[in-house]
Amino acid sequence: MRQVWIRANGTVPDDIRVHQYLLGYASDMNFLPVALQPHGIGFLEKGIQIATIDHSMWFHRPFNFNEWLLYSVESTSASSARGFVRGEFYTQDGDLVASTVQEGVMRNHN
Repeated sequence: MRQVWIRANGTVPDDIRVHQYLLGYASDMNFLPVALQPHGIGFLEKGIQIATIDHSMWFHRPFNFNEWLLYSVESTSASSARGFVRGEFYTQDGDLVASTVQEGVMRNHN
């Protein structure tokens, strides 16, 4: 499991669509590497290849990306060169604002 606090680097305009697409972009950062953690492998190691197969996101309620959000990510499966991860974004008050899932290819060419 990995938990990180994130917010926009700069001021985001008052348009929920902008907040959503920025959070969508940010949701892919360091997502799939969480599936490598149980194997003691970092995604920057020589010979490691990871690529997204699919990535989905659901927005549950409005949020402000100018404020801190907690991104909690866990991997429930990592085997046969595939990794599956899911994540949740929470406000500082603990409200769930978005959920994510991703499956990816993970290969060690060493």
